[in-house]
Amino acid sequence: MKKSWLNGKKVVISGASGGLGFAMAKLLIEEYGCSVLGIARNEKKILNAIETLGDNKDKFTYQLFDVSKKENWTAFNEYLETNGINIDLLINNAGFMLPFSKFENYTEQEIDEIINTNFVSNVYSIKTLLPNIKRSKTPAIVNIASAAGLCAVVGESMYCATKFAVHGLTETLQQDYRKKIYIGGVYPGFIKTDILCRQTVNDKESKLINRLMMPVNKAAKKIVRRIHKRKKRTVMGFDGRSMGFFGRLFPKLTPTLITKVLKISKLELFNDATD
Repeated sequence: MKKSWLNGKKVVISGASGGLGFAMAKLLIEEYGCSVLGIARNEKKILNAIETLGDNKDKFTYQLFDVSKKENWTAFNEYLETNGINIDLLINNAGFMLPFSKFENYTEQEIDEIINTNFVSNVYSIKTLLPNIKRSKTPAIVNIASAAGLCAVVGESMYCATKFAVHGLTETLQQDYRKKIYIGGVYPGFIKTDILCRQTVNDKESKLINRLMMPVNKAAKKIVRRIHKRKKRTVMGFDGRSMGFFGRLFPKLTPTLITKVLKISKLELFNDATD
């Protein structure tokens, strides 16, 4: 086991049934001896994931609920208090991306769903669980945002809006709880998860996009390593670092260049956004 402040900690991770959430959970369990309480909605999926832990299965427990509902966080907090479960680290990971399209094409239902899942759930989780987290000797909160929270991307108005909001929340909390709580923000580019599950992508485009995405296990390792080092800001992937760097230096020009690049690519995935 690596020597770290993470050793043996109790970690809560949302969006933990697969993808990045479970990959981080697996690393925290195997490399740091953490106990993970995963939050998800799909029980079959999370049970299948747990089976891959082998002898470490007992270190992963789970709760099923929709993170976008305030009452669910309240009930979860009551469960923690009733069972004497104290949290050391909260990782807000749950989120999704809507299809690339112009803002006018999104329904009110889609807008409400992405705002509540990608951003408001972070507010609810932190607000509700903060008293519990503060009891830890090493209190910590990590929000998984996106490079799309650092630079605007054509056709993803609502996704960018929610991730910009997570970015703002994270950096303000870092000031609110300076030297009292470790709070980190993670801003990755595309990772090989089911983030594009709502997109319509043909096989040829899917293979091309997958080649450009960071493997989920590699992403998880980078994030966990940065948490181990208590880094406040983690920007990942060639696409993520490029968006962060050029978006900061040329905030007006960079989104326009991204639009041109996506249009030149002629991928059907971006047609509704760039026509």
